[in-house]
Order: sequence, then C-alpha cells, then structure tokens
Amino acid sequence: MHQHIRPIPLFLSLLLFSGVVLFFPYSFFRSGSQVRSIIWETPRVFEWRPCAWWQENDGSLEALPEKSNGYIRVDCYGGLNQMRRDLCDGIGIARLLNATMVLPKFHVAAYWNESSDFRDIFDIDYFIERTKGFVRVIKELPDELKSKEPFKVDCSKRKGQFDYVEVVLPSLLKHQYISFAPAMSQRRDRYPLHAKAALCQGCYNALRLTKTLETKARELLDAIPKPFLSLHLRFEPDMVVFSRCTYPSLSPSSLKAIEIARNSDSVISNKKPLTGTAARQWRSRGKCPLTPQETAFILQSLGIPSNTFIYLAAGDELMEIEGFTSIYKNVYTKSSLLSHVDFDSMHGNTKAALDYYVSINSDAYVATYFGNMDKIVGALRAAKGLYKTLLLNRRAFANYSSKGLDGEDLARDLWDVHREDFVTGRGSAVPDCFCESRM
Repeated sequence: MHQHIRPIPLFLSLLLFSGVVLFFPYSFFRSGSQVRSIIWETPRVFEWRPCAWWQENDGSLEALPEKSNGYIRVDCYGGLNQMRRDLCDGIGIARLLNATMVLPKFHVAAYWNESSDFRDIFDIDYFIERTKGFVRVIKELPDELKSKEPFKVDCSKRKGQFDYVEVVLPSLLKHQYISFAPAMSQRRDRYPLHAKAALCQGCYNALRLTKTLETKARELLDAIPKPFLSLHLRFEPDMVVFSRCTYPSLSPSSLKAIEIARNSDSVISNKKPLTGTAARQWRSRGKCPLTPQETAFILQSLGIPSNTFIYLAAGDELMEIEGFTSIYKNVYTKSSLLSHVDFDSMHGNTKAALDYYVSINSDAYVATYFGNMDKIVGALRAAKGLYKTLLLNRRAFANYSSKGLDGEDLARDLWDVHREDFVTGRGSAVPDCFCESRM
C-alpha cells in the first residue's frame, strides 16, 4: 500500500469477490417481475478503432516540407479537457499551414482555480518525439524570435465556417510568429489527410502525463477496488446555470448555490433560465444535465448492480450526491482516496488529469453529459480496445419522463434505447480519427 493512499476498509475488501461476480459478467437487474441482464453483456454490432490511414502511417501521407512557413503558438483556455481539445485542433492546424509548433500556452484561469501550464501536465519530450514526421514541434524559439511576442490572430469573432488557410496563413507568412485560439467553427472538411493525421497522432498517441503526475494517477487507480465503473457525473452549480435548465425540487442549499453561480462575475453570469415552452423544448432535446438521482435510476435500468464499485469523476462542487449514494454505496472519489496533503495541494487541471487517467483505464466508463472529457476518454478507451463505454441518453430520459412514464415502464424503455446505443456504438461516439468496424 502506498503511503499517501488511504487503506481500503476491511469490510470493503471482503466485497471484492462478490463485486467481481456481480459486475462481470453475470449481473441482473430485477424490478417488479422484470429481469434484465447488465448492459455490457449485449453483443455489439460495431466497434470504433483508430483508422489505419493515420495509425499505420505506411508512407502514403505527404511528407513534411523541408521549409516551414513560420511558428505558431496555440493559446488554450478553460479547463484541462477544453484546453486539450484546442491543443488537438492546433496540432492539425500547424500541419495544415506547414508551420512549426511552439509548445502551447495554457492560460491561467481564476474561474477554474488553475495555474498549471502544458509542461506541468504533459510529458514534453514524449510529445515532441511522438509527433515527429507528422508536425514540427520545438521547445524554444530561435534566438531572433525569443524576445518577441507573437502576433495574435483573433479567430473567435469569425462567423460561419472558418478556414485557416484563407484567414490565418497570410498572417503567418507576414509575421513569422503568431498565436491564436482555435475557432469552434473551423472547416476540417478541407483538411488534407496529412493534416488530419497530425491531429490524430498528436491527440491520441502523443499526450502522456508527466512522470510525477502519472505516478500519482497510478496510485489512485491501484487504490480503487476492482473491477470498477468510472462515472463522469456533471451536476455542479455552474453546470446547471450554463444549461439554462431549472430544477425546482432540489434542496434549498443546492438552489442557493445555483443562484450564487448565476449572479457571479464568471462567463456564465448571463445565462438566464428558460421558461414555458422554450424550457420544455430545450429539455426534450436532451440539453439538461441529469441529477445524481436520475443517474442512479438509469444505471439501475441498465442492470448495473447497486454494489458496483464506482469511481466518481466529478468536480468538487457536485450537488445532490445523496440521491446517488443512497442507491450506489460503494462510491470512491479523489478526496476519499488521496491524502489531504496531496488533494489540497492540487489545482483544477491536476485533479482533472487524475480523473482522465482513471477513466481511461477503468473497467467501464459512463458519462452523463457528452463534454470534452467524454469525447477524449471515449476515443482513448476505444484505442485501447475498452468498449464498456456509454453515454447516458438525456434526451430519451426527458422525453419518456414527460410522457408520464415512471418505475418499471420507464426503466424498460431506457434499457431499450441504451441497448441500441451500445450495440451500434452511438453511446460512445468518437471523432474523425476513428473508423467504424463491423463485428
């Protein structure tokens, strides 16, 4: 047992064998007279695997030109998973523009309680080595540019589909050193294969945690009883405010926390809740986060036993967690497994990196909200051949509930829709770097 990890209580250790039996593979959910096997037992029709055209890199991709068009720095904002998404896009853009990539800048964000930079999270030497042949990456600028600030190209205010060759390349050729934050509306359909390959290789084969952080992540992973399910549960006050959804039945303390978040000075302060028809339509489109209690009900509907070991990949301000732990009692978190010294010294990105590592290596992964982390984790799990991955269907839950379904009727319909998602791979959607493979 590592000295910085709290030991598992003896009575929980005695549950390990029963947890294995119930989790893999003979688990059943009984509600009334109905019995359903666990969702993971359902045979899949399709799997997602890294596409051979970039993974094998057999020499058919266009080689890097001898001369670069200049240097670019990708500016990344937000939480770790948003910054990683922007970094992945930036790698593809650098190859698209035939530019040399300077190490990206992770901007300090007070809202995310963050101060760590790229080199504090990811192994720089590994990143440079693994991207060789796909894109040029350097640790430091040449002497003639070291004292200069990059020319900042604003990509955020462009409307419609954004094209980097048309808009950014002229600035790169003129100033030789530029910085930008990738635009959400970029046109990947115009990327040649060599640019797409650089994005895929850089995002899925070149980002490894620093040795110090990976060691801590392994200690955390080792401390969780096996087998276990990693649950990415999003129900923090800021998340609810951002969604523009209302939850009148929440506890007074949760409602107060939401109101404080709504009136804060953060970027979400102008998100007023929707009402009337607009609110009902919004919820029917699956835009409202699942509460912990709703999440527990769906997991039960999918045959996930209540004694399953669950690692909660979630923020520190998660609300209404009692609605989940009243049903699923074997729940583990970073704060319950790490020493207080370790946990209290960590910033937001460090904590997110631990969740990311544990979730990629978990026996099963379930997401309640399809955000940046879920897209990356789902893809990396597919790359490792770990297919017990599922995105809970918020739209189905909202629509069935609005029709008055509850109890066994609701559970049966939720099972059916999630079974279809899992069988076809829709419940673990991955990006362009992965190809569908029929079983």
